[in-house]
Parts: sequence; C-alpha cells; structure tokens
Amino acid sequence: MSKKFHLKCTKCNYITPDFQTWFSNNQKCPKCGSNYSKVKYNDDIDELKNVIYVKTGNSFLDIYFDYLPLEKRENIVSVGEGTIPVENCNILTNLAEKSGLKNCKVFVYRNDLNQGTGTFKDVAAAMAASILKENGIKEYCVASTGNIATAFAFYLAKAGISLSVFIPQDALMANEAEVSAYGQRIFRVNGDYAKAKKIAAEYSAKYNILMSGGNVDPARVEAKKTMVFEWLRQMEQFPTVYVQALSGGTGPIAIDKAIDDIKELNLIQQYPRYILVQPSNCDPMTKGWNIAKENGFPDGWETKYPIIDNPVTNVPTLATGNPATFPIIAPLVKKSGGEIISFNEDEILDIARLVAYETTVRVGPASTIALGGFLVALKQKLIKDNDVVLINIGEGVRRAPKFKEDLIYTTKLVNSIDDCQEFNREEIRNNLWRKFDKYIS
Repeated sequence: MSKKFHLKCTKCNYITPDFQTWFSNNQKCPKCGSNYSKVKYNDDIDELKNVIYVKTGNSFLDIYFDYLPLEKRENIVSVGEGTIPVENCNILTNLAEKSGLKNCKVFVYRNDLNQGTGTFKDVAAAMAASILKENGIKEYCVASTGNIATAFAFYLAKAGISLSVFIPQDALMANEAEVSAYGQRIFRVNGDYAKAKKIAAEYSAKYNILMSGGNVDPARVEAKKTMVFEWLRQMEQFPTVYVQALSGGTGPIAIDKAIDDIKELNLIQQYPRYILVQPSNCDPMTKGWNIAKENGFPDGWETKYPIIDNPVTNVPTLATGNPATFPIIAPLVKKSGGEIISFNEDEILDIARLVAYETTVRVGPASTIALGGFLVALKQKLIKDNDVVLINIGEGVRRAPKFKEDLIYTTKLVNSIDDCQEFNREEIRNNLWRKFDKYIS
C-alpha cells in the first residue's frame, strides 16, 4: 500500500493500493473490471489550504506534489506547465453587459500558455509521464484526435518512454509532425477516432503494452483537477459558470473530483454550472442531451446518445463521434444546472479573427468553439446576473498552422501604387463585430 494514496473503484469501492498494482491489472479494478477508479489520499487534506494560498513553484507538479499520486519528486517530468494565468476578458464582459446582464464578469483560463505544447493536455501528459517513469514503464500507447498525442509524445520523450500513437485519418498534419519530431511512432488509421481507439486497444493487447486510460484515466484526472486549485489561488470569486469545448470531457470530471476532494475545507460554496460546447458537425453529446431534456430526463437517459461514424468536422481535435463518456459527463452537467450546446463551425474563423483583433491573442479552432459557445449561452439566456464565467482556452493557433493560414483576411492584390488606398483599421473592427450582432439581444 502506498503511504500517500490509493485508488478506489467508483463501481464496487474496491481499493487498489498503488499504481504498480493498477498497471499490473491493465488499469482496471481487480474485483469488477471497471476502468474508473479515483485516487484517494491518506493524509489530512486540511494542509492543502496553505498550499493553495501560500506556496509557489515552477509547475503544478511542484506546487501540489503532496496532493498528487507521485511518491518521489525525482520522478517529476515537467517544463513548468499548469501555473498559467486566469485573465480578465473585457470584450466578453462588455458583451454580457450589452445583453442586459448586470455585474457579470468573464475570464479566460489561458491553457495556450502552457510551457509544453501549449494546450489543455500538457498537465495530463506531464502527470502521466511522471507516474509511468516512477513505475518503470518503458513503452506506452495512446489513441488521440491530435492534441493529447502531441502532449504525450513530448513528455514521454522527456521521460525516455517509447510511445505508439494512433490517430484518425483526418487528424491534423501539424500534430503528426510534432509526434514524429520527438521520435515517437505514429499509426494513422484509415478511419475515424473510434476505429483508432479500437486498433490501439488491439495493439495494447497483442504486445502487452499499457494504453492510456482515456478521459477517466486517474493520472489525467488528478492532473487536471489542479486547475481548480489555481482558480482559488488567482480569482477573488470562484467561477459560477465554466465553459469548455467538449470532446471526451476530462475537464468537468476533474473539476468534480477536485471539488469533492476539498469539500471539507469549505473553500467553494457551489459547483459551477457546466456549459460544454461541441462543434456543430460533431455534436453527439449535445444531441443526446437535448433528447433527454425534451423527454424530461427519463430513467436511463444518460445511456442513450447517438453515434456519428466518421464525423467530418473543421475541428479534428474535437472529432469524438462515439462519446463513451456521455454517461459520466451528462449527469455532471445536470447536477450543476448546466447545458451541453453546439456552436456553428462555419463561424470559427470569424471568432478567431475578432479575438486576435481585439486582444492580439491567436486562438486555435477548439478554443473558438468554447468562445462561440459563450455567445450561444448569452443568446439562450444561460448566463445570469452576477455570474463569474470562466472559459477554458484549450489551445493556441500554433497547434494548427493550417488554421493560422485560414485567418488571413485583410490582404489585397495590387499591381501598382494606384491600387493602394489609405487604411483605417477601425473599418475592420466594425465588419468583425457586425457578424456577431445576432448573439446580443
């Protein structure tokens, strides 16, 4: 038994004593076979309050080490991720005011500033690499739509661990290029993400290689839960609304875990309402949620959702057509009083251009889905007076160079000086904002 923590099955409550045992049982409960166990800590949680409000460090692994499932600091694999800023988003706060809301504040959590690969996945990959290193794992595999593959490739390379990555046919070339640059193996599967996961699982079984546990992987959940600690550290008021682009949904699972872990400390008075946003061309969770809501959430509603085979979407990193985590995510959303919604993919370039114009921050395609979801939430009256809204900015444009090229919109082809006119940047602003008038009532 680890002196620091153990894993408890969410289905049968069986205790797995440590990660060595967890890995030897192929990351499943030895008693019932469930792959969903939560890390529980053996020490009193009360000291965490001082850690949150007093301690500083270079990474989330450094600051929150005593409340993460790692035994020895020497096994930390980190480049300074996780201690990223929560920033005021004045343009969205102003939009809320124009919509008639009073005393509503909007913030963004800048995961694009993570020191590793610049995505929401870096903390998960750093935690996983550290745990695998500590337990002597030399080979690993993962299925991914793109960003988790890049992050795992980076951190596992730093840990000296060989990684085989299975990506769907439409995964971004930029992600493939980075994985390959780190010397990790890529299998581009002729099919969608569901097929990539299937072949990855078969590969794992054939060669007896551990495979990432997906959205309920305890390493991922424990890493991402620390964002709650960072919000407590940085924000005067804890968010009442949390907005995130939704693929599999580790984010809300981790938030729920963090709040449950620290409930005895009375630091958080209420759960944030989850507003989870899917791209319009790949939104099975939104469709499943809407069907359940229309029918009054009947018994077993959380097990009924559509499956989209081979989804064609402008946001490949969110292309999860078979949302196996819906039975976990949807009840969390319902408990929070939140919603699962969609945002029109045809508008993602307009969102990115407007954000870049007003803030000089260049967001990636998945981030535009979250930002666009906030606009939809305003239109649907899902945001209320006095709300503190936190939007997870999951990636920057450096993760999607093709998308960066698509952002070009001010170029004019000229043959001579006669084709050149003086330029007033304000005209650009007016045109950009005009496209979003429909969201402001």
